[in-house]
Amino acid sequence: MSQTSDQMELREAEITAHYPMALSMLQGFDHAPRIGKGKEVAQQERSSGVGTRRRFRTTTPGLVTRRTVPTGAVQLMATIEGADDDDALMSPVQATTLNALRRAISIALAVAENYASVSGLGDLKRANLEGALPAARKTEFAELLAAEALITLYVFGNATAYLLSAHQTEVTAEVGEIEEILTDNGQTALHGCLWELDQDIAIHAPDDAHLVATITAFAEALMEKVSLRAQNAPRLAPFTGASWHVEADDFTVQGFTPATKAKTQTLTMTFKKPHEVVGNHIAKYQAMKLAKMLMAYDFDRRLNPFAELGGFIFTFMGDGKPGTGKTTLIQMMAGLINDYCSVAGYAFRYQNLSTDNIDSYQGKSGQNAKAFISNVLDPGVIGFGTIDDIDQLAGKRGDRQSSAGQLEITAVLMESFAGANTVVRGNCTFGMFSNYPENVDDALRQRAGARFLVDGPQTREDYIDILALLMGKNHDIPMGAHELFSAQEIKKAVAASFDSHNRPHEAGLMDVFDRVHSDVGELDTIAKLGTYLKAIQQADERFTGRAIKNITDAVKVRAMDFELPDEWMENPELFLFKTYDEKKAMIEDLRVPITVDMVVQEINRYADSEFRYADKSDEVAIEAMVRDFGRQEEAKKRYLGGER
Repeated sequence: MSQTSDQMELREAEITAHYPMALSMLQGFDHAPRIGKGKEVAQQERSSGVGTRRRFRTTTPGLVTRRTVPTGAVQLMATIEGADDDDALMSPVQATTLNALRRAISIALAVAENYASVSGLGDLKRANLEGALPAARKTEFAELLAAEALITLYVFGNATAYLLSAHQTEVTAEVGEIEEILTDNGQTALHGCLWELDQDIAIHAPDDAHLVATITAFAEALMEKVSLRAQNAPRLAPFTGASWHVEADDFTVQGFTPATKAKTQTLTMTFKKPHEVVGNHIAKYQAMKLAKMLMAYDFDRRLNPFAELGGFIFTFMGDGKPGTGKTTLIQMMAGLINDYCSVAGYAFRYQNLSTDNIDSYQGKSGQNAKAFISNVLDPGVIGFGTIDDIDQLAGKRGDRQSSAGQLEITAVLMESFAGANTVVRGNCTFGMFSNYPENVDDALRQRAGARFLVDGPQTREDYIDILALLMGKNHDIPMGAHELFSAQEIKKAVAASFDSHNRPHEAGLMDVFDRVHSDVGELDTIAKLGTYLKAIQQADERFTGRAIKNITDAVKVRAMDFELPDEWMENPELFLFKTYDEKKAMIEDLRVPITVDMVVQEINRYADSEFRYADKSDEVAIEAMVRDFGRQEEAKKRYLGGER
């Protein structure tokens, strides 16, 4: 798990000091491209130097020239002013866009200046200007300049997308891959990307809506290209290990992580109360705990004490038969988080990734999945992301029935949930739900840190409760000898549910458990527990080291086997508004010791789910083969009968 560092304030004076240079870049500069190719653009004739004042319009009506721009002047301000179907006045959106670009360039230059100061690049620049740069440090100097260029480009793209996000409409634009990525130094890098942006605006932006869409699409494509380059670039630690906050814009630079506006999403779903979720005791209990865990997130530190102490559920999978209550569980958890955030004044964002996000265009499904992940991960909000019917949405590798779009989504989810760049801050959680988890790719399924068996009502009392709940109040039928919802008392029900996992539930795992138990006796030491885990692996080769990590994470969750008191959610001053260290200390006081019973129960719970998935998968495959054999036999009979 990666942790975040303390923020530094990027002072307004540092930003505005770069306004003159930023304005100069927007008005005009010369650039000879080295990587990108000039794009043929149909546009009004423009005289040299016009970008320094209001646009000069040709006196010949309808005169249009063609230009290919491999070299020469870049006049971005004039190009933006021209994106309005020949309106003689600058529109408010154009003015806002130019201000946003000037601001973004200035922020990028200010952050690059901070980086140069802390990395030693500033000293090397001065030595180079004086002709006193040691030969032994030339390689270091070149690497630092390349790092400065990448930082400048990324912060420019990040700030641009952030500042224009409030002005986006439903109009979209496709600008393609950014080519002119130069790494000589920060200023040269900006010249290269602004040269390319100038052409994209001329091609794709005939009006204000397309202007914002084009610049936003360009900024996002720029961030993606630069972040990929940065993965293998040296000298970036002073940038990735720090963060800068711009107070006036509420914009935070946090390494190569996109910043987004902390907006609460208006939810239209029907929320459910906990007592309306009948059965599913462990799943309901863990969902209720997780909703409160999310609220412990500290927006200043950008970290959750639960994520640091262990026991935070970043990803989970809920599986069960159709109609057992998966949607109701989602509605309950989203409702709880929404209510808690309303009391605290936090921004809450809920998003669901559905089959509508599978696109026939190559790469678009993956982009949709990345956008979903980024929106939920936004460190400025409390996020809850769900992937319902994930077996239909994410393709299983090796399955010929999986489309290219489904496989793209699988790759994005795998990288996002447990990839090299995954940062668990503790401000969000992702839930995957399926009626057929055996059809989910094994590696993706194992990225679910917790398993919620959504098995619906089980007991006589459960069925009475759900009948009374769904019947409503428009009847006079007496209740009879039953105390409504008493069986849904969560603590009592959960204790019984956990105790039931002292022994496995699945037949295949029972055999393994009994065999190990007869060989080593009670599983009361680390060595004996490890023996049991190895025996499970021998029975199911998919039970790998990731499974052990998920089990130990679940045990740590059990060590946090408490609900934060309701009054802490109702009165934010008691907990939510305290400092990070105060919240951490309060949580540590509630933590309980880890016991052998907890470990055995969590091993059984996790392994039961894997055996359950394997048994279902095998049974489905066997049934399919039986049907195929049956069809072959019937076809053979008909064929032979026809010959006669």
